[in-house]
Amino acid sequence: MTTVHASVYELLRSSGLTTIFGNPGSNELPFLDSMPADFRYVLGLHEGVVVGMADGFAQASGHAAFVNLHAAAGTGNAMGALTNAWYSHTPLIISAGQQVRSMIGLEAMLSNVEATALPRPLVKWSTEPALPSDVPRALSQAIHTANLDPRGPVYLSIPYDDWQHDSGEISKHLTDRVVQTAGCPSTDQLEALSAVLVSAQNPVLILGPDVDATRSNDAAVVIAEKLSAPVWVAPSAPRCPFPTRHPCFRGVLPASIVGISRQLEGHDLILVVGAPVFRYHQFDPGEYLASNSRLIHITSDGSEAARAPMGDAIIADIQQTLRMLADVLPNSTREQLKSRVIPPLPEAEGDLITPESVFDVLNEIAPDDAIYVNESTSTVSALWDRVEMKYPGSYYFPASGGLGFGMPAAVGVQLATPDRRVIAVLGDGSANYGITALWTAAQERVPVVFIILNNGTYGALRAFAKLLGTEVDAGLDVPGIDFCSIAEGYGVSAHKITSLEDFKDRLSQAMQAETPTLLEVPTVTMSPF
Repeated sequence: MTTVHASVYELLRSSGLTTIFGNPGSNELPFLDSMPADFRYVLGLHEGVVVGMADGFAQASGHAAFVNLHAAAGTGNAMGALTNAWYSHTPLIISAGQQVRSMIGLEAMLSNVEATALPRPLVKWSTEPALPSDVPRALSQAIHTANLDPRGPVYLSIPYDDWQHDSGEISKHLTDRVVQTAGCPSTDQLEALSAVLVSAQNPVLILGPDVDATRSNDAAVVIAEKLSAPVWVAPSAPRCPFPTRHPCFRGVLPASIVGISRQLEGHDLILVVGAPVFRYHQFDPGEYLASNSRLIHITSDGSEAARAPMGDAIIADIQQTLRMLADVLPNSTREQLKSRVIPPLPEAEGDLITPESVFDVLNEIAPDDAIYVNESTSTVSALWDRVEMKYPGSYYFPASGGLGFGMPAAVGVQLATPDRRVIAVLGDGSANYGITALWTAAQERVPVVFIILNNGTYGALRAFAKLLGTEVDAGLDVPGIDFCSIAEGYGVSAHKITSLEDFKDRLSQAMQAETPTLLEVPTVTMSPF
């Protein structure tokens, strides 16, 4: 007899899912029993941190990650982090232990009541197998579903008395299956798209996270250069799809209706690739699209295409479409663009360091291929202005705006890319949401450099209060937190920065360390707008 337990581990192994991110409870112990020696269990101290680490790991590696949560409570704790994975199109296979089958209906302690409904609508598919022998097949379906475009998280609830049952005949062929997609534009569609781009007087490219996720950055550069077209990153950017010092690069679009329409005014053709049209944030109404502009949207996500308020859409494989388009486009006769001018440094305010100065030092000292995991929401614009990112997979940001992503995602990204240095840039407010990730970083000896920009307040909220014309004082300040003491308590080397020169020295040392380092930098408050 082959047990469900043995069949599941063999299926995980054949699918390359030998790293498990989790925080176990009693329901999960039968699954973890006698874990094979070639599997690695990465423990997080809170389920939000567990999913955040898996999210970073999957995004950076380009492959799905496996997560094990504890019943309903653990799933609930993870839901905030799940919003980021959903909007990042991150393929996560999330499993959760369920009470024994005979006790679920009684709602015994640790029963996950209506387990399949709990994680929706933040998963592509959610199931609890009807009988034990269907667990391996359901896991196989979950793995393939997570990896099919658009990629995303899936959820599997498994009663804990299923593991020692016979997996039966249905499990025999699961490890040999391959599921592929082949969604490229037809020759006619490609020729029509090329003709429209060539005939445009003033085209502009808007690139989204799926360009970077599919490692299509090089093809996007070729297209921009052939068209001599400016390139913007889609608003609320969770990844960097284009080199930030390239002459065509223009920055990140604002996240408001009128802000985008004003920025794109005068462009007769707008090509949006690998992003929704558009991820707006602050409500600033206006014209969605100028009457003399045409918008074309290339996406692998049919729901993104369906809900867009304007433009034509092509649902296709991002990487193949961009590479095919780069091959067929002729070179434009338009004048070549010139690089943006980096804004001057603002003056320092007393003993406080400006975030812009911090980013200039990062740009000077960090390796060219450094990876930045950013969750300092009030300083996003300054980071994009001052830090050069030229390689794929160089930037990660919470796609849904849900805090708690930065610290754990940085740990996951570093686990997935040990040959590159990961730098987490965190606000003091956001750092508290995922602070327990420091323990995992210390235990796993993950050499992330955590930089906390400490201004003692929720800077982005203060900026929004001004934008919304509200007078709010309650709940916006977070004074009195000693991040160095917290970090040292978790086993992470930490230093409170006293000057810009001190930051340079400490950062240089941290870049050489083989274990994690936290640098707490007292900074001025700035607005993201």
